[in-house]
Amino acid sequence: MDPLSGVLSLLKPQNTMCGGFDVGGDWSLQFPKHDGIKCYAVVSGQCWLAVEGIADAVHLKAGDCFLLPLGRPFRLASDLALPPVDFRSMYARPLNGNIATWNGGGDLSGVGGYFGLAGKHAGILLGMLPPIVHIQKESDKAALRWSIDRMMAELREPQPGSFLVLQHLAHMMLVQALRAHLAEGSKSGIGWLFALADEQIGPAINAIHGEPAHPWTLQELAERVGMSRSGFAKKFKETVGATPIDYLARWRMLLAGERLTNSGDSISVISQSLGYESESAFSTAFKRVMGCSPRQYSRDCDLVAASSGGDV
Repeated sequence: MDPLSGVLSLLKPQNTMCGGFDVGGDWSLQFPKHDGIKCYAVVSGQCWLAVEGIADAVHLKAGDCFLLPLGRPFRLASDLALPPVDFRSMYARPLNGNIATWNGGGDLSGVGGYFGLAGKHAGILLGMLPPIVHIQKESDKAALRWSIDRMMAELREPQPGSFLVLQHLAHMMLVQALRAHLAEGSKSGIGWLFALADEQIGPAINAIHGEPAHPWTLQELAERVGMSRSGFAKKFKETVGATPIDYLARWRMLLAGERLTNSGDSISVISQSLGYESESAFSTAFKRVMGCSPRQYSRDCDLVAASSGGDV
């Protein structure tokens, strides 16, 4: 499994809402703070997006996609000078699987979804992202267009199974938007997400995720990507924000945490499957990375491990 898929599988993004909107005339809608990630695309028309704490509003045009990963209150409007109204005034019925129409519609339409993150480590992904991820490059919008068009078709002409189709399409839109963002940010961003796009560090991260139980050494990873040991170590730390060995340890512990929570496997079995020769060595590594022992973690320990730019 590739690294982005692996991290998303741990975070378990659950599409708890998906639908469309059709707005007309002059309007301004205020949305409250939220958990998880909101992901929307403008199908036709244009509007403004203003997010709390961000000085400059974003002008959205047809085909643009945007993610709101940090949960801040935000506003969508035809004109930001208009006084906002609560977004709930737009919905006469639950949005899930429907198109909400306001002011008669006709000027702006869009689709989107809200994703709650069921995994314990939401900061792994969210800490890598800015308050607004705005996808506006034409090639990126083209990659998203199929999912967006299919979502609108399902909303306009519902068929048996439409809601399930909408959920899968919304997941596709989310992943495509994250792909576009990491490709755009690879020149300046720091962290595992942006490192995936690097032609040398990306393959090393893929190797770690592909074989987490392998006893990787700095020398072996450097040879894997055709770099000197010192050059690889320096570039990895600069790009990812952690050393290769620290990154490997954290990824192993995140996998272990998932299995402790959901698999029913014993600590001994989990430790051996991740390359540890003894349960005690595994437990020591787990506590160092996760902030509590494996047994405490399996009892829903209140984690103290940081989820900063150096995290997996």
